Amino acid sequence: MTDRTARPRPEGTPVQLPDTGRGVLVSGASRGLGRAVARAFAARGDRVAVHYGTRAEDARVTLDSLDGAGHVLVGGDLADPAGAAEVVAAAADALGGIDVLVNNAAVNLPHPLAETPYEEWAELWRRHTAVNLLAPANLSHLVARRMIDRGAGGRIVNIGSRGAFRGEPDHPAYGATKAALHALGQSLAVSLAPHGIAVASVAPGFFATERVAPRLEGPGGEAIRAQSPFGRVAEADEIAEAVLWLASPAAEWASGTILDLNGASYLRS
Repeated sequence: MTDRTARPRPEGTPVQLPDTGRGVLVSGASRGLGRAVARAFAARGDRVAVHYGTRAEDARVTLDSLDGAGHVLVGGDLADPAGAAEVVAAAADALGGIDVLVNNAAVNLPHPLAETPYEEWAELWRRHTAVNLLAPANLSHLVARRMIDRGAGGRIVNIGSRGAFRGEPDHPAYGATKAALHALGQSLAVSLAPHGIAVASVAPGFFATERVAPRLEGPGGEAIRAQSPFGRVAEADEIAEAVLWLASPAAEWASGTILDLNGASYLRS
């Protein structure tokens, strides 16, 4: 287990983030990408707090699938600032501290403007903003403050989206909040670097999960796969590997980056 003893860090002294044995909080880890990320960290030898909102049974499946020991389930409503604080406190207590935060939990519900009544539109924008932007902002503050007080540095990795760049006509609140999440990560990368905390984001394109399996298996599946010149969609494990690298000691100089992971389906410069 990593030493959690708070200690002052002389000015200019580099922070040595452990390569393994770290405490990792993954939000929204009950299934899909969150589960893949939790498994990747556990396989590396880290201890993982598996967060869930309402899918306790799925989260238990994730927990039971993790290599190693010292992992924990942490339930809570991240859209509520008090709930976010409880999640971080529970994870930090169980893990002995948090070295890595992965902001993965998200809402992605369709609401094309021309077909969505105003009351539903307003409510879905409120919900997307609360979960996709305000929750990561609150979790980042809560975790980073603990990292700063401990003087041991850390990593924050945000799960953004290709949709932040190319637009999401049927899911505009999702695209907008992911773009804001990317911007949040870059702002925090600048402000937290003096404390040895690196912050980065990944921007995946379409990837396979249980939730999107019906779309991939349905009549539109071929068109989705054709978005990439590789003729396929990503696997969640491929995204998780990128998250794992951004959270590693070697990736400090990648702080502030937004890493495209879309199989050349959307190019920008």
